[in-house]
Amino acid sequence: VQLQASGGGLVQAGGSLTLSCAASGPRKSTYIVGWFRQAPGKEREFVAAISWSGHGPYYADSVKGRFTISNDNTKNTVHLQMNNLEPEDTAVYYCSEGRYSGSYYVTDGKWYDYWGQGTQVTVSS
Repeated sequence: VQLQASGGGLVQAGGSLTLSCAASGPRKSTYIVGWFRQAPGKEREFVAAISWSGHGPYYADSVKGRFTISNDNTKNTVHLQMNNLEPEDTAVYYCSEGRYSGSYYVTDGKWYDYWGQGTQVTVSS
């Protein structure tokens, strides 16, 4: 499968962005789409996840209440609405697909099989 991430950009602190992850072809409804991010000099970290059928969602504590992940089955697309952005959210954001649900699996990138190319999000202070 090919995953195409889009929607990144430059925004001021407190602003909003919506990222999208589009998959090529129909997907198994129980598979998980996860968003991860990696800032310069830091390890990749989990952000949010949801199944193609909408099961979940799962969020990292750092984004709860600010980010919302949602699915659009008709377009094989998952969106990540990011509100009240902070400079600490600056990173390259990657979407990915995995087969296993449950917080143990969805929060760890090693359980994902496919990755998109990443989209840069920069939040200025």
